[in-house]
Amino acid sequence: MAAPTLNRADSGSGESDVQTLTISKALNMGLRAAMEANPKVLMMGEDIGKLGGVFRITDGLQKDFGEQRVLDTPLAESGIIGTAVGLAIRGYRPVCEIQFDGFIFPGFDQIVSQVAKLHYRTQGRNKLPMVIRVPFGGGIGAVEHHSESPESYFAHTAGLKVVSCSNPTDAYWMIQQAIDCDDPVLFFEPKRRYYEKAPVDTTKAPGPLFASRVLRSAPSAGAATLVGYGPMIRVCLDAANAAAEDGTELEVIDLRTLSPLDLGPVYESVRRTGRLVVVSEAPSESSITSEIAAKVQQECFYSLQAPVLRVTGFDTPYPPSKLEEEFLPDLDRVLHAVDRSLAW
Repeated sequence: MAAPTLNRADSGSGESDVQTLTISKALNMGLRAAMEANPKVLMMGEDIGKLGGVFRITDGLQKDFGEQRVLDTPLAESGIIGTAVGLAIRGYRPVCEIQFDGFIFPGFDQIVSQVAKLHYRTQGRNKLPMVIRVPFGGGIGAVEHHSESPESYFAHTAGLKVVSCSNPTDAYWMIQQAIDCDDPVLFFEPKRRYYEKAPVDTTKAPGPLFASRVLRSAPSAGAATLVGYGPMIRVCLDAANAAAEDGTELEVIDLRTLSPLDLGPVYESVRRTGRLVVVSEAPSESSITSEIAAKVQQECFYSLQAPVLRVTGFDTPYPPSKLEEEFLPDLDRVLHAVDRSLAW
């Protein structure tokens, strides 16, 4: 059950290979690297073969690896997940693509009743090394069932690992680390960030999979801590830049792993700043942000100078696309929460 640290691409020469990639291209390259490294890795999903997926994440993989390793499936998420369970038991490492976040619910029974439990049900005899890729979140102007944030359901489910990348470097390395993991991993990809670019060093993994990371440090005086994941990291960084122009330094932490949560860096930061704002697109009720607020209050009670505040989506079904900008946390809502925390 230990989390792997991926080193397969280390060249040993000390030379780096830095490329400017989008998140979508980084995921494509990471999947390709995993398939080249292990013939037991295969992929399955709706339109992922000849089409390359609706977001083109798997573009070119079926052409290069064949239809036996990149499978176009029927529109049946339960069948996709169930087939992957059987393959994983037989020693393969299947990677399932759920075309859109809201389509995962037909496979919910398989994920919660089978994927999450088989390792425990067999007293550890059967591992389930499979990855379920989920493009998630709003911001693309899509119709119903195409802009959900269902990650809290799965973070709540014992037996599953849940992670989310926010940038091209993590996209490239985390997908490979997830495939190498012997536990089932839900891999949430921020679909509205697919085409954002950044330099990626493809020669050495930046760190372990199940670990959060401080992206922007701040001194303790007059500062606050911002914590987010996935698509909200860009909003948090923009908020930190805007606050800095007004003389307020914000520390930004990317969770990266939602189950297990790695809150050590968050505790350390809050003990210095005394203030925490947690940001997520998902509704606030019984969410990952709720869990973070509870644990920080428990571990850092005497360091807090203000209540833990949360900036989230609203506790309603996701709205029509013309209203989604009113629903999604944005720069103004995050900065308003920071101001409230600092004024406490």
